[in-house]
Amino acid sequence: MTPDLRKGLLTKILLIRRVEEAIAERYPSNQMKCPVHLSIGQELVPVAISSHLTRFDHVYSTHRCHAHYLAKDGDLKAMLAELYGKETGCCKGRGGSMHLVWPETGMMGSSALVGGTIPIAVGSALAFSRDKSKNVAIAYFGDGATEEGIFYESLNFAQLKNLPVIFVCENNQYATYSHQSSRQATHSITDRAKAFGMFSQIVDGYDLDASYLAAGQAVQRARAGNGPTLLEYRTYRFRDHVGPGEDIQVGYRTQEELNSWKGRCPVETFLIGISAEERKVLESGIREEIEEAFAFAEKSPFPDVAKGLGELYAPA
Repeated sequence: MTPDLRKGLLTKILLIRRVEEAIAERYPSNQMKCPVHLSIGQELVPVAISSHLTRFDHVYSTHRCHAHYLAKDGDLKAMLAELYGKETGCCKGRGGSMHLVWPETGMMGSSALVGGTIPIAVGSALAFSRDKSKNVAIAYFGDGATEEGIFYESLNFAQLKNLPVIFVCENNQYATYSHQSSRQATHSITDRAKAFGMFSQIVDGYDLDASYLAAGQAVQRARAGNGPTLLEYRTYRFRDHVGPGEDIQVGYRTQEELNSWKGRCPVETFLIGISAEERKVLESGIREEIEEAFAFAEKSPFPDVAKGLGELYAPA
């Protein structure tokens, strides 16, 4: 990885972090009416994945979709306007935080249904395969989604048909407030893919080099016609399951556990490694971009009430 590439990836990760922190800061004003599932702590994985993708590759996401959307170059102004329920939002204010889409760059959608977009990504991969294109599909999901039946059906079908799809499990160890150990008899999600004969591997989601390499190899395999891959990225979320706050007081995880992950934070490591002047310029540019996007969202109009049900269904 070249120094310029590394800096570019880390800058994208920093942008996503600052966007999410700004959302958390402004959320108590009650102008964003939808619930928000923040990706703070998990930004590295989608940036590593999307760095190998083109705008023709399809990405499908989850309820925790902000980082996936921004990593795939979704428009920031349209994203924030969507959180504010405005007509200029990426779903024209009808979808909210959990339903982001930006087809122009291949961000095909996200869903609040746990595991709901996994088979849709497989469908995209099937279409790519039939068209004999070199495009790939990405299915993001959390460790909780691997408890859904559709996860196993999708793995089986993708392997059976040798489809160009990459299953990206962001294993942050928790489904809402339940640790993986209380829900799953075995912790290795990769072994479940191996049961279908699929290539899979565990990756440290806080190691940029390892994450970048694993993503690149998976995309290369898919483009070459060598079938699907499951990547289980071990990562961690810093904030509550839903909402802008922290949740240590709930009691399902400890401050020590949270601090141990924060101590490995790639954002802070990056900022420590650059000069004060470079950091000032970088942070200033990101802050300006974010402020401009929030101003756009706040000033944008709400949807016309008379047309409130429009855009919800495809034309007959």
